[in-house]
Amino acid sequence: MSVLRVGIVGAGKIGAKRAREVARATESRLVAVVDSDAARARALAGEFGCRSGSNWEALVSGRDVDAVIVATTHRWLARVSLGALASHKHVLCEKPLARNAAEAQPVVAASLRNGTQLMTGFNHRFHPALLMAHQMLHGDEIGRPLWIRCRYGHGGRPGYEREWRASLEESGGGELLDQGVHALDLFRWFLGDFDEISATLSSSFWPMPVEDNAFCTLRTAGGEVAQLHASWTQWKNLFSFEVCGERGYLLAEGLGGSYGPERLLIGLRAEHSGAPQQGVMDFEGEDSSWEREWREFLSAIREERTPVGDGQDGLAALRLVEAAYASARERRAISLSAKEQYAEPRVHRAVS
Repeated sequence: MSVLRVGIVGAGKIGAKRAREVARATESRLVAVVDSDAARARALAGEFGCRSGSNWEALVSGRDVDAVIVATTHRWLARVSLGALASHKHVLCEKPLARNAAEAQPVVAASLRNGTQLMTGFNHRFHPALLMAHQMLHGDEIGRPLWIRCRYGHGGRPGYEREWRASLEESGGGELLDQGVHALDLFRWFLGDFDEISATLSSSFWPMPVEDNAFCTLRTAGGEVAQLHASWTQWKNLFSFEVCGERGYLLAEGLGGSYGPERLLIGLRAEHSGAPQQGVMDFEGEDSSWEREWREFLSAIREERTPVGDGQDGLAALRLVEAAYASARERRAISLSAKEQYAEPRVHRAVS
């Protein structure tokens, strides 16, 4: 594969993170940045010596662009991704891929139809503690999984109720779509698909039409349970992801930065009760998940294979979000089926 020429739509905080990883990799080169705020696009493009603009349609159809990173607000994710795929560009679209499954499904279908790669920005799959936990669970280090529990949240900031995330039209939902969707994707990655979900949502503190807290319980056909509390009233930033198995447990904590140092606790229960044997793995330094995720995107294109965390994973997570919203609205558990969780059967695609 020759050097991948990349355009970014959205020059905010996440767009800037993506730009750094594109520039860092020898197999990719940033050629353009666009944003509805032309000055912001110009400032980011200036850091990397590429062109800027405010017309995303011109970028995604450009002949000098091979792949597009979509880092907009939720309202524009599906529309921009669909435009890029229609121009036969590979796409890395930030989570949650769209505001809802109805918007996401045509995006996934377009990728499958034309053989281009579509990756959902589930960078949490690439945090080293979670990567190691996933490897250990599926390597049978702690035995058959019993349950997973995730707590994830932050406390917002002054004026949070006036930001785009507080607008139902702009965001499509609240904290469950913002941070909770990462946890739902991790649940599927660790345990597979679910048969049932129940949820309670609340707007406990922030005066906005979307939820600031989400409490969800999911169950697989095999009886494994996953539990999530995602919160915008977690006044001290928190990430905690626990996996309990028959022979022990795994606990990933922190995401770096304000979420605290990233580490993985590994516990093996004593055969005849008593205190478990516990070890700790610390992952110091800057957040490397963005770099690992970008390398996976490049490798998937080069190797003509489905990337980890693809468009169908994004769509499946959105279907879980919608089922959780239905559960909260109807105050009952919602039954899920494999047919409802995917747009089309998963296939390995050839790059055209």
